Amino acid sequence: MLTDYINTAMHKATYELLEDRTFYSEIPECPGVWANAATLEACRDDLQEALEGWIILGLRLGHTLPILDGITLNVQKEVA
Repeated sequence: MLTDYINTAMHKATYELLEDRTFYSEIPECPGVWANAATLEACRDDLQEALEGWIILGLRLGHTLPILDGITLNVQKEVA
């Protein structure tokens, strides 16, 4: 499930070549997840690393993560 979530998020990424000839990328559905690097490949790698850290921190802090194409990492809380 985690791999599916990461793959889905990465497919939603946008990439832009900036005036300084570096690449910028972000995942609009995942606020604050972005990267900037000298090459497209490095930018993609950095973006995935940022995404993974964002997921780990979000889960650790109990944040509600966005549901991506029906995939959720949110823990269902039991009602007593």
